[in-house]
Amino acid sequence: MTETVLTNARIVLPDIEIEGHLVLREGRIAAIGDGPAAGEDMAGDTLIPGLVELHTDHIEGHYIPRPKVLWNKMAAIQAHDAQIAGSGITTVFDALRVGTDENATLTSADMAEMGRMIGRAVDENRLRADHFIHLRCEVSAGDVVDGFRRIEDNPRLKLVSLMDHAPGQRQFADLGAYRTYYQKKLALSDAEFEAFSNKRLADSAAFAPMSRKEISEACRARGIAVASHDDATPEHVAEAIELGTSVAEFPTTMAAAEASRQAGLHVLMGAPNIVRGGSHSGNISAIELLRRGVLDILSSDYVPFSMVQAAFLLAESGEVALPEAIRLVSTNSAEAVGLTDRGAIETGRRADLVRVHAVDGEPPVVRSVWREGRRVA
Repeated sequence: MTETVLTNARIVLPDIEIEGHLVLREGRIAAIGDGPAAGEDMAGDTLIPGLVELHTDHIEGHYIPRPKVLWNKMAAIQAHDAQIAGSGITTVFDALRVGTDENATLTSADMAEMGRMIGRAVDENRLRADHFIHLRCEVSAGDVVDGFRRIEDNPRLKLVSLMDHAPGQRQFADLGAYRTYYQKKLALSDAEFEAFSNKRLADSAAFAPMSRKEISEACRARGIAVASHDDATPEHVAEAIELGTSVAEFPTTMAAAEASRQAGLHVLMGAPNIVRGGSHSGNISAIELLRRGVLDILSSDYVPFSMVQAAFLLAESGEVALPEAIRLVSTNSAEAVGLTDRGAIETGRRADLVRVHAVDGEPPVVRSVWREGRRVA
């Protein structure tokens, strides 16, 4: 029987903090105790549950480290995993995208192969964190359903989000923000940008309604959780509810966030929004949603370390107590996708743990990470 005792720690439980020790046995939390015990000394550092990340685009940056440079897929996955685990994330939903346009570097076939490689990496015990797949479906693209069909049978697929990045609505209700983002990114002239925008509007009208319906129906049949993306109005939320979604990703307005929460959806925002003090797209601030009581989950989005950084920043600033901040990056996200065996320091749950050295005014230091009781970082 494998047993580890971690002692002299500040332990963050679901609702309180204690000074004490943990007993880990056969990959689970076997006991939680006040005060010291014989074991590995945590030197007063904080123990939190392993973070559960539902939405990170980070893997693509390892696969395409420079424009037109495609890295070895397995090497990219392993490099991504190392940074994920080093950031305290023990369960991660790797975001892969389907639904392409003429400017896309990666095709649905690339994404399907990446999904297969993630499964192989898991099977071969190459990875530190527990990896699942979050399939981001750009429903305004004509080939999105075909892309979904290429990946729907992957057993690691546990979450699908429905996105529409056409201009003038959702994330880009502000046409100026859309122009700033896409015209600069794609180096388009004014005339080219106008044509680009018009095509996306036409594609959204032609493909989005039926694609949303077909993909969400397939997910319900397979027991795959569905997320809406960038809802801006109560009408968007009503549509999401009709499609059977359970997670509201990045609502762009307070009205959409409140409607989502009232409907029982789990409201997810980006941790970088907390760290930066606002949205990079000019949409609603995550801290405003937290203060209104309609924020459930924080995701790293594009910076893996932002989850642990945001949680400790919220506690340090006095916005919420540390147990509540940690629930935003662990318990709530695990429960939103049915992973009730992790996400909290409780007896019987997986021994997914993170040792954090916190210093006021500075980013926290992740000193150690355990997954199912085994040290992985």
